[in-house]
Amino acid sequence: MNLLFDIGHPAHVHLFRCFAVEMQAEGHDILFTCRDKDLTLRLLDEYGLPYVSFGKPKTGMVNKLLGLWRFNRDLLQAARRFRPDVLLSHGSIYAAHVAALIGKPHISFEDTGNMEQILLYKPFTKAILVSDSFTKHFGKRTVVYPGYHELAYLHPRRFRPDPDVLKQYGIDPAEKIILLRFVSWNATHDFQHAGISPQLKRRAVDTFSRYGRVLITSEKELSEEFKPYQIRINPVDIFHVMAHCKLVFGESATMASEAAVLGVPAIYIDSTSRDYTQEQEKKYGLVFNYSEAPAEIEKAIVRGEEILTTPTLEASFAAGHRQLLADKIDVTDFLKSFVLKMPRRA
Repeated sequence: MNLLFDIGHPAHVHLFRCFAVEMQAEGHDILFTCRDKDLTLRLLDEYGLPYVSFGKPKTGMVNKLLGLWRFNRDLLQAARRFRPDVLLSHGSIYAAHVAALIGKPHISFEDTGNMEQILLYKPFTKAILVSDSFTKHFGKRTVVYPGYHELAYLHPRRFRPDPDVLKQYGIDPAEKIILLRFVSWNATHDFQHAGISPQLKRRAVDTFSRYGRVLITSEKELSEEFKPYQIRINPVDIFHVMAHCKLVFGESATMASEAAVLGVPAIYIDSTSRDYTQEQEKKYGLVFNYSEAPAEIEKAIVRGEEILTTPTLEASFAAGHRQLLADKIDVTDFLKSFVLKMPRRA
């Protein structure tokens, strides 16, 4: 079987990599296609995954629409050379359109509910895989599974934290680490989002620095005042750092969910939130969701301070983590079973 994975964001490399490597080991051929966004190419190189890059992604709504034709064309050419039996993605409009053009099934994961994308890929998609935490369904195309994307690569079967990795970067695994994550806000669903202001970022850094070592990871260039806190690390090692954190705080839903499945409390700042981070708060007590309103961010910083100064909360987080892992599945195993049963025609 030939499997083509179209990647729209670095997180999608993680989503599919364990499955792709297992299938490759069993004799199937794999190919990743992508745009040169953030760390995507570096991750593909680090994991030794075969790929074709179509250049830089477009930014801005108008440019994204204009780029639709170009990336569809490039992906179609790559697909004709590779001859995939199945195309997989996380909501890729390009993969859906090309799958229809070559008469092959497209399987999409979905967890954000960005209707501007879904309306363009849904008609050309065989199956849309959604977590049982997701509140939107798409008729007969919907396949529900009990899990989160992050359990495709951070399930205990897939990942074990290694404290020696931290030591390579001069980090003591025993110290209290607080990881801050800032995003670029360039995705289509980020339109009219402001995120955390520089003033409130400074407030968070100053507050959390009283209780441990603050590390910052950011999609965009940091201002000079925050660069001393920036963690410069091989991106494949970041999960080892996260697993040893006392708190993950920031604007990334993915990293908040990654923290939760690792048993680390997370504070997520985004006015739209996500179904899965809401479940991880209400059901497991591992994520705390706040909007981008300055007053809400102030509350989020106070909550972070409470987490860092209340040792008795650790037992609650541990219990929530155990329950999460009991309720949810190894998503890579689920995907493998699903794809192997998939008819090879659209």
